Amino acid sequence: MVDVPRVPEQRRPASGNTPEERTEGHPPEVPTSRFSVLGPVRAWHGPEQLNTGSPQQRALLAALLLRDGRTATASELIDALWGEEPPSQALAAVRTYASRLRKVLPPGALVSESGGYAVQLADGALDLALAEDLWSAAEKARGTGDLCQARTLVNKALGLWDGEPLANVPGPYADTQRTRLGEWRLQLVETRLDMDLELGCHAEAVSELTALTAAHPLRERLRELLMLALYRSGRQAEALAVYADTRRLLADELGVDPRPGLKELQQRILQADPGLAEPSAPSQEPATTVVRPAQLPATVPDFTGRASFVNELSDILSTAEGRVMAVSALAGIGGVGKTTLAVHVAHVARTHFPDGQLYVDLQGAGARVAEPETVLGAFLRALGTADSAIPDSLEERAALYRSVLDGRRVLVLLDNARDAAQVRPLLPGMEGCAALVTSRVRMVDLAGAHLIDLDVMSPEEALLLFTRIVGEERVTSEREAALDVVAACGFLPLAIRIAASRLAARRTWTVSTLAAKLADERRRLDELQAGDLAVKATFELGYGQLEPAQARAFRLLGLADGPDLSLAAAAAVLDLSLDETEDVLESLVDTSLVESAAPGRYRYHDLVRLYARACAERDEQPPGERDAAMSRLLDFYLASAARVYAIERPGDRTVDHLEPTEHAGQDFSDDTKALDWLHSEAACILACVQQSLGAGMLRRAVDLLLASKDLAESGASSLRYELATTAARDAAAAAGDAYAEGRTRVGLAQVMMRVGGHFEAAAAELARAAQLAVDSADPWLGGNAPNEQGIAAACMKQYAESESFFLKAIEAFRADDNRPGEASALCNLSRVLVAVGRTTKGIEIAEQGVEIYDDLGLTLRLANAKYALGISLGHAGRHAEALDQLTDALQMFVENRQRLWEGTSHYRIAQVHLQARRPALAAKHAEQALATGFIGGDWMRANVLTVLGTSLDSLAQLDRARACWQEALAIHEGSGALEADEVRALLNPVAAA
Repeated sequence: MVDVPRVPEQRRPASGNTPEERTEGHPPEVPTSRFSVLGPVRAWHGPEQLNTGSPQQRALLAALLLRDGRTATASELIDALWGEEPPSQALAAVRTYASRLRKVLPPGALVSESGGYAVQLADGALDLALAEDLWSAAEKARGTGDLCQARTLVNKALGLWDGEPLANVPGPYADTQRTRLGEWRLQLVETRLDMDLELGCHAEAVSELTALTAAHPLRERLRELLMLALYRSGRQAEALAVYADTRRLLADELGVDPRPGLKELQQRILQADPGLAEPSAPSQEPATTVVRPAQLPATVPDFTGRASFVNELSDILSTAEGRVMAVSALAGIGGVGKTTLAVHVAHVARTHFPDGQLYVDLQGAGARVAEPETVLGAFLRALGTADSAIPDSLEERAALYRSVLDGRRVLVLLDNARDAAQVRPLLPGMEGCAALVTSRVRMVDLAGAHLIDLDVMSPEEALLLFTRIVGEERVTSEREAALDVVAACGFLPLAIRIAASRLAARRTWTVSTLAAKLADERRRLDELQAGDLAVKATFELGYGQLEPAQARAFRLLGLADGPDLSLAAAAAVLDLSLDETEDVLESLVDTSLVESAAPGRYRYHDLVRLYARACAERDEQPPGERDAAMSRLLDFYLASAARVYAIERPGDRTVDHLEPTEHAGQDFSDDTKALDWLHSEAACILACVQQSLGAGMLRRAVDLLLASKDLAESGASSLRYELATTAARDAAAAAGDAYAEGRTRVGLAQVMMRVGGHFEAAAAELARAAQLAVDSADPWLGGNAPNEQGIAAACMKQYAESESFFLKAIEAFRADDNRPGEASALCNLSRVLVAVGRTTKGIEIAEQGVEIYDDLGLTLRLANAKYALGISLGHAGRHAEALDQLTDALQMFVENRQRLWEGTSHYRIAQVHLQARRPALAAKHAEQALATGFIGGDWMRANVLTVLGTSLDSLAQLDRARACWQEALAIHEGSGALEADEVRALLNPVAAA
């Protein structure tokens, strides 16, 4: 715990008017007169700022304001303004200043009393008084455990500062107060950072702490907080390097050792003390952060039977406390009720797991199973871990997951698993926790698991379930017919539920009516068949009851590979209006053949989807209708994505070079809604691409990738985009389609460079794309292939080749009247010219690109141009202009959700600050680049670490600097990057010389 910040002065809070009290009732009235000392000394009357006069006059006002309404004698004021050597006319000067202030300030504000002066202050009129009240309220909130409120109040107090306190105010009293107020602010910052770490915001705190330790190198508390933040961010080597830097600095500057608390922290880090892995005291989490997840799906109100299994599993879960981990795995055919049983048992046992329940559908029976690392990311977020603290690799996420669960009692329900390999990383592995797993296969290779094979219901249980859904009155009068129904269902719970639900929804039907329908074997498969066919038989029961329009929708919508379908996408597949589509889909939801994932979105259970496709192959007439439905879906996604692209990049010729579509696509009222749609549909779009790589749809699938290229640079969908582009390239090459192959190779190269930093592999793709551009005479390819070739060559420092490529691209873009493309190539060329020393020409070229984008109103592309211009200006030594351009670019990237470019912009800003000899600011932005978690792969991460290390070296944090360089060198050596030599020179300057 840090020392409690105090202002060692005479403030007394006004009764009944603390910040806490003011927030409970009506907002307080804004004082007519306001004054500030936490920055320049200023005064306002209403909205008007008053002229407080000369520096000495402001010094008199400050001395009076800081007495909080108490009278200051003339001699006290003379001492405050001039100290021990006042001028001969000091008293007259004080009276003159007071007289001038009285004329400026509102009537009655400055009063004369007993030969002295006082300023009468209303509640809330002085910024310092407000800051003190906020701190007092923060102390109370922290004392009651409301850490989030305390942090908010401290931030509000800090927000009242506007630069240096009493700025440019002369006199010894002002000097003393300036030091006092500056120290108090620093204590408040330390307190707020301490609360940040208690709340788990360690990754976010590193950047600020790095800058603060550079500004206040001898302040050990800041060093201690930085060590702890780095350690909790998984950067142990840097944390220990901070201690080494601190110890050396204190010895050199003061001849002393670090204080005991700092030494103890170093030892705890060396020993990997588990107590450091989480906040040292319980914290009140923000209301938006889930710390006790309750993710279990709702249990069905008519749960029936399975009493022995319920008791068996409940006993295992209730005794989980004190055991290493309780794992129970339920296996059985689809539709046998594994999920229903597991969810019911989990609800029964949830009181034994007070720290929460996690749930995930692992989609094990589908073509694209849930990846363990993706599931772990969702679990960690549900458990309160910040996005920035979640590592990338599966192993690191699994380790952090177990660490977060340590000391907690959490139940994890892993539904629909493919195999044990998918499950193992998701098991909590901690004492007191438990896992329930459902799967179609028996997990005999899941060590220590309690295995349960779930069979169909007994006749008695099946009839009871049917009765609860349909109603006792209807079943009692037709018991034999009801037994015939459940027998025809094979006693499979899902089949029973489907049949009973349809009967319950049709009040004119009798049970005998349903039994007669089910007796027709043409409507179901032979009950004696085993395996998945038994599941298919139960689905046949529901499908056979559908009206023609429902059955067609069921068949065709099941063809799409995406995780779900929006209402608009489904309308395109069915070639119906939105209203007609919604009616038929909602009727399918009623039969349980389709699920409503969210308002306006629909999905199939994985086995139901397989059954729907089998029905489409068997029943859809004419057979070409299946291909036509998928073609309409592809058209919908392509037309919609093209609209998003056009909204984001007005004037860009790419949309003019896309394949034509017959579907108009979705309308968007503004760019925010357009981007929302693109990112929410990412999984469906990329699934559609991979499903549409056959003859007749290949080119449109490739163009859908071009139109949705924002997904490649968003971070969340980059890997899936790369996989889809790779598949499209391979399909195009196999088909001998030069047009499609060239475009996919350009798209793949863009991902390789911007996301992974793999420039040689990208150059190989682009060399082939350039040849294909000639073969296909594709104007889009003719400009974009050399443009990307230039980027690859520049990143490999092949500047002559890069310049040649960019000049070729500019010529091609101009021939195509593609001004945005021309601007892109110009901006790229500018960076090459600067790199080879032609700085003036490079800046001139970059400014041409910015002007084109600005004229066209291309916000996102303008951001890229400003980014390039900022880099060029930085190399030219025009640092202020460079920072203006890069800061503008950063804001535009943030607004357009371009996480990759957001991170790289922070990196470029750090470079400029380093060039301008501002290492503290450089380190801050380098840390922010790392904190984004997505900056363009390991190559760019190594570059950021190099800049961070150089900044820290300039700040005399030598050990931490070497730790950064060593990590950067390991990355560059692993990839064979040319930058490895530069980092070696930093680590061994003598050898380099």
